[in-house]
Amino acid sequence: QVQLVESGGGLVQPGGSLRLSCAASGSVLRFNVMGWYRQAPGKERELVAAATSYGTATYADSVKGRFTISRDNAKNTVYLQMNSLKPEDTAVYYCGYRGSLRIGTPDSWGQGTQVTVSS
Repeated sequence: QVQLVESGGGLVQPGGSLRLSCAASGSVLRFNVMGWYRQAPGKERELVAAATSYGTATYADSVKGRFTISRDNAKNTVYLQMNSLKPEDTAVYYCGYRGSLRIGTPDSWGQGTQVTVSS
């Protein structure tokens, strides 16, 4: 069992930046994928960005060039730096962990953190 604790959400104006953090604890496997997903009201949860423990990253087209995912494997922590935020980035952001090097449905989810982009 892996537990995930997220932090860093909040309210920001369009064009602003936020940094999300997610720390994993428990039975964290050495080879894994940690990523960020988001769900806006009335929409399906979608992948935003994910990174393997080797550092390979993948991004949704809508965030490429604006968001950067990074990891500190020693701390079992994943970060999401979000720049040039847009109102359409407003959503609850969830951290996900998968005990595999293949990106897919996470085995564990964080509790979610609200990101609101509004003037």
